[in-house]
Amino acid sequence: MPRSPSAAISRPTAGVDNGFCAVDACLLLDRRRLRPISVAISSEADTFIVTVQQAADTGRDSAEQAIEAVLGTLAEHLDPGEARGVAAELPPEIAPDVATADAAERIDLDEFVRRVMAREGVDAETAERHVRAVFVALGRTLSAKELSDVRAELSEDYAPLFPGGPEMDVLSTETFLQRVADRVGVTPDVARRATEAVLETLAERIAGGEVDDLIARLPPALREPLKRGRERGGDTARKMAPDAFLRRVAEREGIDPEDASDHTRAVLLTLREAVGDDEYFDVTVQLPHAWVDELMR
Repeated sequence: MPRSPSAAISRPTAGVDNGFCAVDACLLLDRRRLRPISVAISSEADTFIVTVQQAADTGRDSAEQAIEAVLGTLAEHLDPGEARGVAAELPPEIAPDVATADAAERIDLDEFVRRVMAREGVDAETAERHVRAVFVALGRTLSAKELSDVRAELSEDYAPLFPGGPEMDVLSTETFLQRVADRVGVTPDVARRATEAVLETLAERIAGGEVDDLIARLPPALREPLKRGRERGGDTARKMAPDAFLRRVAEREGIDPEDASDHTRAVLLTLREAVGDDEYFDVTVQLPHAWVDELMR
């Protein structure tokens, strides 16, 4: 977010609100150096930054870097005319982040998150959280028409990021992993390995179309193991005895089959919470009923 001419010369007296931040030490991100500068910014820009800060549960500097990374990535995905339309409705200090003169490059949400990761130098969960937070701020700032125009240029997997999207209540990666960890009584790192092992094995077992449905319903960081399993499993469901399923989970995690059973149960229960009863039924109906019933007791 470059320093605007007005921001560079308009410094309010501390404690006085003249449409700018009341405190002289309000921070604005220098795009060239990715560091904050003590300058006054408009109250609209401050509100946008604070919205991202609160939605991402992060600090001010991190929120500013998230805004630059997410809007810069969004700009790569929008036609120049649409990018100008978005910029026109953003605070002037933030608008340049979405500027582009290049043709739109269509990328899915997974690639979007990866580019934000690279821009910020953060992990997948942090990038995912930042993407969602910036879209929350966009949803509160842009007009309904402009938001609709942006959504029309993005693929369906972006739907959870928009107000009223069909999957707004989907669990975040961090929440998913924490629930698995709580159910098994392990650390989030162990929960991550368990989740990836179970999802990859599940994707090998069930039909490819159903895996695609799960990919669309889960956050980006949980999609990779499903994609790996789908590549091995193909389009049709394949036979796999319960013991073989648990052995594969155990081998992927490096644990014994008894623990693999507990981990599988925890992941499937959390999966049900993440995708809903109908989608969960479509998945588990392809598994041996007696085994699923016993596993879920």
